[in-house]
Amino acid sequence: MVDLSVLLQQLGGLTNSKDFDPANPLAWVYIVSLAIIPVFMVYGQKMQSKIILGEISKSLVTLKDMKDGARRDTIDYVKEVLGNTADPSGKIDKFLEYFTIMPVDMDPTGLVRKVEHVLRTKDDRMRSEVRRICPGIDDYELSKIENILEAATALNMIYKVVRHYFLMGKRTTSMFVLVQLQMVMPLLIEEATAMKKAMGAFEKGQPIGDGIGPMVVGRMMIGKEKSTAAKETVYSEAEYAGRKLYLLKAEGPSGTVGRPGEAIVRLVEELGLNIDAIIMIDAALKLEGEKTGDVAEGVGAAVGGIGVERYHIEEIATKFDIPVYAVIVKQSILDAITVMRKEIADSFDKVTETVHGIIEEKTEEGQSVLIIGVGNTMGVAQ
Repeated sequence: MVDLSVLLQQLGGLTNSKDFDPANPLAWVYIVSLAIIPVFMVYGQKMQSKIILGEISKSLVTLKDMKDGARRDTIDYVKEVLGNTADPSGKIDKFLEYFTIMPVDMDPTGLVRKVEHVLRTKDDRMRSEVRRICPGIDDYELSKIENILEAATALNMIYKVVRHYFLMGKRTTSMFVLVQLQMVMPLLIEEATAMKKAMGAFEKGQPIGDGIGPMVVGRMMIGKEKSTAAKETVYSEAEYAGRKLYLLKAEGPSGTVGRPGEAIVRLVEELGLNIDAIIMIDAALKLEGEKTGDVAEGVGAAVGGIGVERYHIEEIATKFDIPVYAVIVKQSILDAITVMRKEIADSFDKVTETVHGIIEEKTEEGQSVLIIGVGNTMGVAQ
């Protein structure tokens, strides 16, 4: 065992040139350490910046490959749909650069209506542009191309934003910019990968993880008469355990989320339906460590998006004192927008049992329940 006191004496003796022994390894360790410390003090940050820039540069190349691949796949699919030799590259490149400016929020009065107007305008513009690129296509094919273009546009935006901060950090040699970008890069890569994989599901018209809510409600609708509740949103009537059920979902198998908020307003205020409880079924992002396909029960409006649909649902529920219950199926962002995994599909029966349990426990015979399947109905009929 090394005697610590002897070691300290040896190191201390190195400061005296008369005691310097070239054969002593500790002498060289001491000298090299003294030489390296000033180098790291002067050039350490620059060296670290170079390392971080190299790592980000590799990730940026990956994002560029995904972005270019998404653009290429979109063009190939549109060409296949058109069935001719026309090259839609120019129109699609223009579409990928479209942007949406949210309304000013300095005065919150009426902000939801403004956001809703902007989003509706965006959706209408997107549909009109797709029909201009692919004239004569049906609504089902239109929705597939819309979803593909949205995924490609998201990939394009992710790449451009990362490139912006990469070049800014490189130009200014700002460690704060580079370190922050390095920390969030794995999350951005994961999201970009999900977007790229989602395009394959949309091209084939396959159900995605987010469609579990509409799938459950769609099965309840089989054999029932369907009526239009709002744009791209349908509802049916059914019965369960002496309760009147109103089943609501986006109209499939097109890839749309419908307008459940607008539908509830019409059903309750315009058609005068007496609703005693609302049950919403939706996918929800799981936390790390949770299992894909786990089912959880709670309260509140389970609907994603920017908040417009949730606002309408909460307004109606508050105005008419209707309790809102939620049933969610946990999944990652990758699971939600790619082909539905077996674990999510296997949760189908458990979700149905949970919904029936809420109906039996929270309502009485003779009451009415509105069940909403929230999510993208790509490949999910009714």
